[in-house]
Amino acid sequence: MSGHSQFSLLKQRRFLPFFIVQALGAFNDNIYRQAIIGLLFYLGVSTEERTLYTNLAPALFILPYFLFSALAGQIAEKLEKQRLIVITTTMEIVIMSLAAIGFLTLSLPVLLVALFCTGLQSTLFGPVKYSVLPSILKPEELTGGNGLVEMGTSISILTGMIAGGTIFVLAGSNGPIVAATAIIVLSLAGNLAARMIPTVDAGAPELKINWNPLRESLAVLRMAKKQKAVRNAILGVSWFWFFGTILTSQLPTYAEVNLGGGSTLYIFALALFSLGTGTGSLLCEKLSGRIVEIGLVPLGAFGMSAFLLDLYFARSGTVTVSGLDVLGFLQQPGSVRIVIDLLGIGLFTGFFVVPLFALIQSRSPKSEMSRVFAALNIQNSGFIVLAAGLGLLTQSVLDWSVPQLFLALAITNALVALYIFSIVPEFLMRFLSWLMVHTLYRLRVHGVEDNVPDDGPALIVCNHVSYMDALILAATIPRPVRFVMYYRIFNIPVMRWIFTTAKAIPIASPREDAALMQRAFDEVDAALAEGELVCIFPEGALTRDGGIAPFKSGVEKILARRPVPVVPMALKGMWSSMWSRRDTRLGRMRVPRRFRAHIQIIAAPALDGTDTDAARLETSVRALRGDDA
Repeated sequence: MSGHSQFSLLKQRRFLPFFIVQALGAFNDNIYRQAIIGLLFYLGVSTEERTLYTNLAPALFILPYFLFSALAGQIAEKLEKQRLIVITTTMEIVIMSLAAIGFLTLSLPVLLVALFCTGLQSTLFGPVKYSVLPSILKPEELTGGNGLVEMGTSISILTGMIAGGTIFVLAGSNGPIVAATAIIVLSLAGNLAARMIPTVDAGAPELKINWNPLRESLAVLRMAKKQKAVRNAILGVSWFWFFGTILTSQLPTYAEVNLGGGSTLYIFALALFSLGTGTGSLLCEKLSGRIVEIGLVPLGAFGMSAFLLDLYFARSGTVTVSGLDVLGFLQQPGSVRIVIDLLGIGLFTGFFVVPLFALIQSRSPKSEMSRVFAALNIQNSGFIVLAAGLGLLTQSVLDWSVPQLFLALAITNALVALYIFSIVPEFLMRFLSWLMVHTLYRLRVHGVEDNVPDDGPALIVCNHVSYMDALILAATIPRPVRFVMYYRIFNIPVMRWIFTTAKAIPIASPREDAALMQRAFDEVDAALAEGELVCIFPEGALTRDGGIAPFKSGVEKILARRPVPVVPMALKGMWSSMWSRRDTRLGRMRVPRRFRAHIQIIAAPALDGTDTDAARLETSVRALRGDDA
């Protein structure tokens, strides 16, 4: 697993053209919007008129998300996705041509009409942007792919704002021509890249489109709530937009009043946040081990609050200096702390949002995914408008300072995170298991991505060495796994909550509890019937000597009822690590052996469930493990 890198996706046609399209789209949108603001200064309009246009522009851009997201989701579901991307980028060429006319004629009404159309084009592109990733990426690539997309988006937004904001400053009287040329060239480049994307099948080509926007909006919102984890992942993504909108919208005032600078220092602060978000997005794959690791979400949420809280204490009042540039600011006392806080907020924001996108993609049916993301866009736009309104309310009515607003946001963010994790304990469970596994062990994985099927039912069999085996395997297998485990291990304090939340299946011997054993076999069969992965430890108990005990016949009973593919796996290096039975109970209470032990997890190609038995599976697992217990 360590030999893989998400950056290798940038060398592959299945991903690179799509990455270029979405990055160019975000870059062009922000050049266009900032160039409009630059034009207002170039024309010398009054402050009141400039304020009107700068408030009207975001509203015009966001309005199509409310009106047309449900329709966009249906279209993205029905059409072949590469064709739809070409259509939307062709729309961008037409819209930017209209915008170019607005720049050349210095017509603000034309530019605002084009801005509304740009919002419409982004609305149509939104559902396909994220629903296409599960079709072009493997499950183990989803986190890395989403990290690249989020990194590309955040950097494109930042550089687009900088480029668009400097067009009229650098080009002067030629600004309208430069702006018009730039947006058309970028839209043409995006359309060319879109034509290089491979064909991606439609999610539901037989779908009958409902043209009633209100009724369909309610329908897609209900669809997105069917599965609790997806519903709350959507809530988390929308909260990310709420958090980011409040934070970034306050940075211009914060840079001037609390940092003593102007537009340059505002761009610097925004750049720190954006670079932090991009870095956090990219680190998600490394930290998650190439699985959809939602355990990073609590880490991200509480990290966001911690750094934002520190930002409040770092500079809670106004400053006596003004007109500072970046170098002048960095020479001020406490500036390094503020830089670290802004980077940290962005870093943990990346940890927070990337696994949420990957979770939505991995848990939503492909025939509904575009509509689920349409529901996400509707909810996102609502949270963005709410954030903008609350930002104005707290400052104009309550007379809060920007640091006070940051303090309130830090506290609210922690409370919202606790609420989400309380109603979906899977997030917190994954965080605790991720923290335990990555604190105690260093994992090396071989063959799991190649041999565990990406979808459909399969039975995983593995040797059983320690109390941590299930958590270690869960941390390395890209898909959710239902573990069958001895009920006494299942009932270990603290671990029981983790296993219960992970939907593990407790089992006992027939002498201990025949009813529990039968219930376990029924649950296994039901899980396999639903297309899930099930893992069983056929030895029936932890090894007492480091060897592999004979496999019991339970695995044969499972396959007799439902002959699914069987993936042999082996744990190596666990016997001399902590939590095995190598020591006595008293021995295990001492300082653990081999803290951060190197552990290997090896998987072999799946065997046909109709033509295998316990003895053959035992032989396969023994061969995988070898002599390294």
